[in-house]
Amino acid sequence: MATTNANAPKSAAKKNQSKGFTGIKSGLSVIIGCAVIAVCIYLFGFGYKTNFSGSEAWTGAPFHFLQDGDYSPLGIVGTVYKGGFVVPCIWTLCITVVALAIERFFAIRNAYGRTSLTVFVAEIKKALVANDLAKAQQLCDTQRGSVAAVVGATLKKYKEMEENTVLTKEQKILAIQKELEEATALEMPMMQENLPIIGTIITLGTLTGLFGTVLGMIKSFSAMGSGEGGADSAALSVGISEALVNTASGIATGGLAVIAYNYYTNKIDRLTFSLDEVGFSIVQTFSATH
Repeated sequence: MATTNANAPKSAAKKNQSKGFTGIKSGLSVIIGCAVIAVCIYLFGFGYKTNFSGSEAWTGAPFHFLQDGDYSPLGIVGTVYKGGFVVPCIWTLCITVVALAIERFFAIRNAYGRTSLTVFVAEIKKALVANDLAKAQQLCDTQRGSVAAVVGATLKKYKEMEENTVLTKEQKILAIQKELEEATALEMPMMQENLPIIGTIITLGTLTGLFGTVLGMIKSFSAMGSGEGGADSAALSVGISEALVNTASGIATGGLAVIAYNYYTNKIDRLTFSLDEVGFSIVQTFSATH
């Protein structure tokens, strides 16, 4: 019983040592928070009275959404506000991409470890060539991160197979490979957390912008058909402005999501390649020395 209690703190300490910031688990909470921020910026920032003509006649609250009547925008800020309810929807997606990109930056940086991943892999391979497993394990303890955790788990299985006198050499190699695959499978979901959301926004942002464009063009054509003496030029310009604002916002959001998604996918691919390289070296070392 005393032995169990003594080992428990070590196990907990080791678990805390190998794990750092692994990311935000609830992507929905991030989206909700970003939606609140987007709506507040849209209403209380872009909807402020100084962004519209005739604002000096307003009484009471200084925000456009509390005023009666239609006011013309004075500049680009007011024009963006006149883009309608689709604008904060697109902003929600855009802010979500930025928030999750920052979150993935810290999570994946933690997965890489403390030092350069290339240097770490090279040092591990040198230690394996010298058959110095103690040094390889020390490198893992110093590096930390997901790669070091996977390599460390594989090295432990390596030592277990060295002490095993029952299994054949082929069975031992398969056991080491299985440990490598299982350890990698445990770490990969953490690295890919929230990336599917960014990938979805690539398409959703563009489609939302297109939806706003269609709504703006509907207003424009309605203005062209309304008026007995011709098109309502004011309503026509508002509809075209709404269409263009939503188009630009949607394209920008989709483009930002593409950049973030491809950037972090590439970093994860590099990390996976490093895991495969080290795992192959461990298996080859065992095969050559046993």
